[in-house]
Amino acid sequence: MPAGMIKICGITNLEDALAAIQGGATALGFNFYRPSKRYIAPETAALILEALPAHITKVGVFVNEPPAAIQQAAARLRFDVAQLHGDEQAAQVPTALRWWKAFRVNGSFDPAGMNAYREAEAFLLDGPAGTEYGGSGAEFAWSLASGIKHRIIIAGGLDASNVRQAIAQSQAWGVDACSRLESSPGRKDHRKMLEFLKAALSAEESL
Repeated sequence: MPAGMIKICGITNLEDALAAIQGGATALGFNFYRPSKRYIAPETAALILEALPAHITKVGVFVNEPPAAIQQAAARLRFDVAQLHGDEQAAQVPTALRWWKAFRVNGSFDPAGMNAYREAEAFLLDGPAGTEYGGSGAEFAWSLASGIKHRIIIAGGLDASNVRQAIAQSQAWGVDACSRLESSPGRKDHRKMLEFLKAALSAEESL
C-alpha cells in the first residue's frame, strides 16, 4: 500500500477521533446520511473538525445528496473529501471538491461501471450491505481490486485479523474500517481500533 491511506469511518465524538489519530490513522470519516446509525449532525461534526490536525484527511460521507448541498457543507465544515456512498450518477458529483466514489461489491458488481467516474480521486470498494449503504461489516473478494487501474480503498469487514491479508490481496491505496472496531454503533472500541491501526501500518511498511 505505497503512500497508503488508513481511514477510520463513522466518527461521532472527539475522543474517538483523537485516539484514532494517535494510533496512526491518516483519515477520518464523518457520516452525514441521516438514516445511518453513525450519523453525525453537522453542528457536532464542525466542533470535532476544528480540533483536528491539518495533516489528517477529513472525509464527509454522503448518500444521494445533490452536489450543491455537498459543496455547501464542505464550505461550512471544511472537510477535505466528499465520499459519495449512494447511487449517484456521474452527472451528480461535486466537481468543485475532491471526491471518492463508493461501490458495493456484490453479485452484480461490474468494474466497468467505474469508467463513468474517472475524475474521482479514488474508488472505495465496500462489502455487500443489502438495502443499507455500508456499515454492514461484510467482506468481499479483495483480489477483485488488484487489477483496477485507479486508486482503490478497501472497506467492509476489516479489523486487525484480516487487514494485512486485504492489503496483500488487493494492493489497495487505502483501507477503511468502521463497524468491526465499535463497542456500539458510532462508538469506537479503542483497543480494537488501535490493534487494527497497528496491523494496517505494519502491512504498509512491509510492502
